[in-house]
Amino acid sequence: MTGITRRSWLKNATLGGGLAMFGGLGLTQTLSAAEIKKYNPRPLDGPIRLGSNENPYGPSETVRKAMSSHFDLGCRYPWSYNGDLVKMLAEKEGVPEDHIVLVAGSTEGLKISGLTFGSGGEIITCAPTFLSMMTYAELWGTEINWVPLNKDLDFDLDEIEKRVSSKTKLVFLCNPNNPTGKLLPAQKVKDFCETVSKKAIVFSDEAYYDYITEPNYPSMVDLVKQGKNVIVSRTFSKVYGLAGIRLGYLIAKPELAAKLQDRVVANTNIMAIEAGKAALMDQDFYNFSVSKAKEAKKMITDTLDSLKMPYLDSHANFVFFHSGRDIVELNKQMENKGFIIGRPFPPLNDWCRISTGTLEEVALYNTAIKEVLG
Repeated sequence: MTGITRRSWLKNATLGGGLAMFGGLGLTQTLSAAEIKKYNPRPLDGPIRLGSNENPYGPSETVRKAMSSHFDLGCRYPWSYNGDLVKMLAEKEGVPEDHIVLVAGSTEGLKISGLTFGSGGEIITCAPTFLSMMTYAELWGTEINWVPLNKDLDFDLDEIEKRVSSKTKLVFLCNPNNPTGKLLPAQKVKDFCETVSKKAIVFSDEAYYDYITEPNYPSMVDLVKQGKNVIVSRTFSKVYGLAGIRLGYLIAKPELAAKLQDRVVANTNIMAIEAGKAALMDQDFYNFSVSKAKEAKKMITDTLDSLKMPYLDSHANFVFFHSGRDIVELNKQMENKGFIIGRPFPPLNDWCRISTGTLEEVALYNTAIKEVLG
């Protein structure tokens, strides 16, 4: 629980009384009243949270209408209503419906995959990365074989492949990776997954796939279609702006999907199902989200360039930069100025992850970070 309250945020010297600072920055609201209704940007309020890689827009007007119009189904169990969403996702991914497993956010998918296929052996992955699968699997006795990122801060695929043994049950990749935002070379990661999947199950976390800017970059769903031992996770939390609704899905061949389905705990709900269906059809909001994330990232990196702070090329909705100071110290300094930024990612403890916010939030953040690091 942060020590920053809305009242202290409004009194904060850096933010100059919150909204009042916009005059000094030459900023005005960047969206029209119609766009605000349509895209639903979060209100400018303190503290400004740029630490969880949330989409600052959404749920869209279309999604909100879909959820509210189905409130009367709230008395029903969801499994009789999820068929249409499964069909839509199967068509989107180009796979049969028995390849799709709905989960309450991709985090549930990661956890049940580690529990289902990691038990009795080891999971190999790199650090730092998104930890949900590994921390949950450890609770059930699974050993985690940690491989450091390589000198370029990429997943060290060569070292992972060397470590695969008879006790390796699952290999976890996050691509683009969290917290680095980096993307693995397309052919190299595809060859790696194809080779390693002959010895263990490969899990490809593609939560940030929608933000990839590299043309024709392949999803590992291509290997699922070929019947490989590969599981891919996707989420509605990021580009669709539904982090609080909790909806995601796994794509895997039927033999694996059936085992995963048996382990699903939270399941989906009626509102999540309707939100997902509407979100998939709302291409306008999707395009808006991608565009605004790109715009906000450029604002962040332009400021880092002015500060001469190194950062990684991000294919996600955040930027990972080398602050040169301990992240715990930087967190406290930014919290005092009314901002929540990324947590520590050992061993890269002098790096900082900043999520994209609304353009107004990012403008205020840029002013604060210049004061702290300038």
